[in-house]
Amino acid sequence: MDFIVKRVDRKDISNFIETNHYSKSINGCISDFCYALYDKDTIIGALFYGRMAMANQWKKFSNTPDNVIELRRLCCIDNTPKNTESYFISKTLKMLRHDWGGGIVVSYADAEYNHSGTIYKASNFIYKGFSKGAKVIVYNNKLYHDKTIRTKYKGKLKPFAQRIKDALDNGDAYYKTTKGKHTYVYNLKPIKKRIKND
Repeated sequence: MDFIVKRVDRKDISNFIETNHYSKSINGCISDFCYALYDKDTIIGALFYGRMAMANQWKKFSNTPDNVIELRRLCCIDNTPKNTESYFISKTLKMLRHDWGGGIVVSYADAEYNHSGTIYKASNFIYKGFSKGAKVIVYNNKLYHDKTIRTKYKGKLKPFAQRIKDALDNGDAYYKTTKGKHTYVYNLKPIKKRIKND
């Protein structure tokens, strides 16, 4: 494939992901390392890695939070060639080894959207099992974690959190339990340092 992968800022890919990713949202996602896939000058894919969403979730994978990162979002336009996503992931994992310095990458395949993790298998992630569904809020056809309505700034609910809370109160939003997720893990190999011979 004659595509180019570059590390970018969140703002460079936010609209692309919100347009092309099934969740249609990056709200509340931590995005420590962002990458874009280009065909010449046109962006055709985007992904980002970030700290894990749930408090203490990292404990399942390591003894320190600094050693775990999650592939939070990944999407490509529909007409990309076969294996484009696994190619994109592979390139970013190599870049992440240099950019980050940690060791464990976690990703989830969401059964709510009939995903089983085929891309991660093709990218040499290790399957770690299935976790049961969680309680989420459905608002404007998007799913939000329950903690969204408790997000505060300077002691007050953030405006978006207040909107969702109000929507729950008036029936425009509702709770549901998701179908669960498949868990995959990739172990980044440490970069070998050259030893100078005197």
